[in-house]
Amino acid sequence: MTITSAFETFRRLHGNGVLLLANAWDAGTARLIESLGAQAIATTSAGVAWSHGYADGDHLPVSRLVATVTDILRVVRVPLSVDIEGGYSDDPATVAGTVARLADIGVAGINLEDANASPDLLCAKIEHIKRACARAGTNVFVNARTDVYLRGLAPAGERVEPTLARATRYREAGADGLFVPGVADRGEIGAIAAGAGLPLNVLLRPQLPDLDDLASLGVRRLSAGSDLAEFAHGVTRQLAEGFLRSGRLARVTAEAMGYGDLNALFADR
Repeated sequence: MTITSAFETFRRLHGNGVLLLANAWDAGTARLIESLGAQAIATTSAGVAWSHGYADGDHLPVSRLVATVTDILRVVRVPLSVDIEGGYSDDPATVAGTVARLADIGVAGINLEDANASPDLLCAKIEHIKRACARAGTNVFVNARTDVYLRGLAPAGERVEPTLARATRYREAGADGLFVPGVADRGEIGAIAAGAGLPLNVLLRPQLPDLDDLASLGVRRLSAGSDLAEFAHGVTRQLAEGFLRSGRLARVTAEAMGYGDLNALFADR
């Protein structure tokens, strides 16, 4: 897939239905997820950070991020969206430079979050990114993440209005999508989807409505987030603990993939 077609395909995937993103954290997990029929690959910032021995929360060096993305792009053929947390800098020009670098190597989209910072800062970052991409002739999908729900920036039951206020500002700054992790109430999801003016992305939670219901509410993207990485590490911990106690691997609910199956994933990459 060419870089230009990756941009176009990724945007098109937000048009109808719900785009399912089972977030990967390295080339191996990205290729595995792609082999299962994923239409696009997204990274989990937490999983990528943990895989390099860093805590989540803008601690990952950008050089490690770029190296991981380069590895993923080598083995997958579907569009790639990269979670860059807050951009690993408070300087909008620096963040824009990082995004331009990612776009240049083939990244089709990014997630960029406001966290506890002022919406003014995220608006400035988005504006700088859009200008940098326009100069380079790229068209990265900027998914603006607002943490009103995730961080409890407004009282429960009063979060729709501030979320929509931020959505308006991010849209006017040039955002292409809105990510609202933590929202799970059906009515609130519908209100945000209807009022945001951007394709809505929600984060997997047990209390979310089912997939068909999400689609009818106007959700266009559902992310697994760090859940796959958390489960993978949990299973590894369970197996390693048993091995270190007994020299044996205890049975777990998930079955191991065979060496041959895993090796075959990368044979032609």
